[in-house]
Amino acid sequence: MKANHSHGLIGISTFLILILVVTFIFGLQAPESAFGQQGTDYYTLDRAVQWALSENLSLKSAQEQTKAAMAIKKARRTDFFPTFNLTYQYVRNDDKESAENVGEIAAKNEYSLMAGFSQPLFAGFSIVNRYKISELSYQASQAGEEIFRQDIIFSTMEAYYYLLKTTKLTEIAQETVTEIDAQKTVAENFYEVGMTPLNDLLQAKVELANAQQSLVISQSNMKIAEAYFNTVLRRPINAPIMLEDIQDYKTFEYDIEYCFSQAEKFRREINLSDLELQIAEKEFDIAKKDFFPTINLDGRYFQQGTEWDAEGGLGVFGRSNGWEVTAVATWNIFEWGRTYYGAEEQVHRVSQARLRRTQLLDDIRLEVKQAYLKMRESEKNIKTVELAIEQAKENFRINTEQYKEQIATQTEVLIAQVLLSRTRTNYFNALYDFEIAKAALYRAMGRFDSVDYATMQ
Repeated sequence: MKANHSHGLIGISTFLILILVVTFIFGLQAPESAFGQQGTDYYTLDRAVQWALSENLSLKSAQEQTKAAMAIKKARRTDFFPTFNLTYQYVRNDDKESAENVGEIAAKNEYSLMAGFSQPLFAGFSIVNRYKISELSYQASQAGEEIFRQDIIFSTMEAYYYLLKTTKLTEIAQETVTEIDAQKTVAENFYEVGMTPLNDLLQAKVELANAQQSLVISQSNMKIAEAYFNTVLRRPINAPIMLEDIQDYKTFEYDIEYCFSQAEKFRREINLSDLELQIAEKEFDIAKKDFFPTINLDGRYFQQGTEWDAEGGLGVFGRSNGWEVTAVATWNIFEWGRTYYGAEEQVHRVSQARLRRTQLLDDIRLEVKQAYLKMRESEKNIKTVELAIEQAKENFRINTEQYKEQIATQTEVLIAQVLLSRTRTNYFNALYDFEIAKAALYRAMGRFDSVDYATMQ
């Protein structure tokens, strides 16, 4: 009996240990699962940017273009090397016809095997220039990919701050409705006891209706902002979103000349324009290739016979095998000006590329200046409105208390409330417009690769 009791205890202990182990394992996995669930809806600015970069189809397409350009570059490299070929041939002859045409009795079955090579020695520098064009095209694809990346980062930041702004404005609109509704209730109570005239109550109802209308508009704008944010990140358009709010801002410490210099140094569009100019110059060099002869080195080894392995019997001219090497120079000395006009076309293409580069520099400087001025404007508005918010809050509080004591009028209370709502709205408009404008400035300078997105410093 004791032995059985002991075995029973051991079995129960083992079972409890297994339960504890399984519970511990699931306990470790549960926070991970919960975090993953939260992570599908909650976004910091950095996470939003990384998500957009990983999911954006335009960027993936640009990456495929870069891979294709690399493949073209590798293919052009092979033009420097010889080309090898192998030919195997079988001929079935009619004896009588062969005897009349060739003057000898040909074998009924003839087999031939030929191996050869062709090595370009000189092609008017076109081979090396085509390879250089493929290398420049690959670099241009990389620059284009980086341009897409910068655009995606800016679009994500713009969508992020716009959603924060519309969310905050919706909260203000909701608070305004609540405050005016409370004021309407006070007006109703005063009217019922004969302390205020009917027009005070009617005025409060009208303002409440206006505030409710503004709330509906704000909610609609917020839904549009959510849909835009989801679209930028390639999420379901109606998916719920939680964003980390960013209300602390850092001033931009540099002047406009610094921004110009940064743009000229880091904008990938300028780099791309330079590459396009170099490609145009190489195309011009290729257009001049027909001014020079083309020289190839060709080699061939042949073997002929009456058997399937090209053995047996005699081949052409009595030889069954042999080899030959040939150097061939070809030069088209007159083509009615085709080469000249082709080169002239490329001269104009080069000039066109230079003009586009100059125009691009002008456009970038204008883009930088517009973003810089917009940012400074928003920053000044933030500082101006910050002080006004506290004053508007105090003004509304005083007028509300005075109305309850029948010292102030309903109109004064509603005016104070409108001023408070407008001041808070102006503040958050300025705050998030400042962040969007600063992001636009960094995009104009091409500097998203060197900053913390949340602080833009």
